[in-house]
Amino acid sequence: MSARTSFLASPDYLDHLRDASALAGLTLPELIVPEEHQVVLGRMRFRYLDWGTRGKRPVLFLHGGGLTAHTWDLVCLALRPDYRCLALDLRGHGDSEWSPEMNYGIEAHRDDVAALIEHLALEGLVLVGMSLGGLTALAYAGRHAAKLDALVIIDAGPEARQEGSRRIAEFIAAPAEFDSVDEVIERALAFNPRRDAKLLRRSLQHNLRQLPNGKLTWKHDRRHRASFDAEAWARRRVALWDDIPGITCPTLVVRGGRSDVFHDEDAEKLSAALPRGSWVRVEDAGHTVQGDNPRALVAELRRFLPT
Repeated sequence: MSARTSFLASPDYLDHLRDASALAGLTLPELIVPEEHQVVLGRMRFRYLDWGTRGKRPVLFLHGGGLTAHTWDLVCLALRPDYRCLALDLRGHGDSEWSPEMNYGIEAHRDDVAALIEHLALEGLVLVGMSLGGLTALAYAGRHAAKLDALVIIDAGPEARQEGSRRIAEFIAAPAEFDSVDEVIERALAFNPRRDAKLLRRSLQHNLRQLPNGKLTWKHDRRHRASFDAEAWARRRVALWDDIPGITCPTLVVRGGRSDVFHDEDAEKLSAALPRGSWVRVEDAGHTVQGDNPRALVAELRRFLPT
């Protein structure tokens, strides 16, 4: 099933893309609205965006925790003349369904991605993942490397810096009922001062929902936070090292130059362990590289991606 929401079809969305691309210094061949699709994978409903250009090599983008498929909007717009760009709302995020069992482990995300790739019959695929999406991509590639022509891991790996990871976890887990969008913007800018307040006001429409009491909250599922086992999560991340030798496709590791989650040493260690790995640093970017410096990320992707 395919449909476009009123916001995506509105001039405000195109205005946002135009302003965001100008701020990023990206020259885009055209501004388009992506197709929205809803698909049932297993027993859950998922939403993904398709930026068109069917017949081109597919590139599937996976976002980080607390984000949505729209974090990739500018990157997809810039790459769409040469690639079929798709972006998934992971389970419990954006407009995808929440897990009834509150299962948000790496394996669950990995299996969702595998089901989507099979459903769409994607051939010659490039998989790109950032943060949680990067861990998911590593887990998928460890089992299905033969289905990938290339892999990109952005600011993520089996090991992460505790201080930066704790800061993100505290931001995500903080009380999340807001009286206004202005309150959300203030908190978001305190967390990441690199962002533009005007653009945040528009982009937050993808990340927020209204509660019955009239307040705003994040779209992603926060119910499991109370029972989140940080030690178990860390053990599962470290276990990803066992998958690395089986990732035989060319793999690019991208590190945000100002990231406090993933350092140069981490990117170098991961790329050295990968059979066909390399790594690059994107300057003037923190953990969310695609949001902080999309222009530089697009340049690195263009240099790496197979045609």
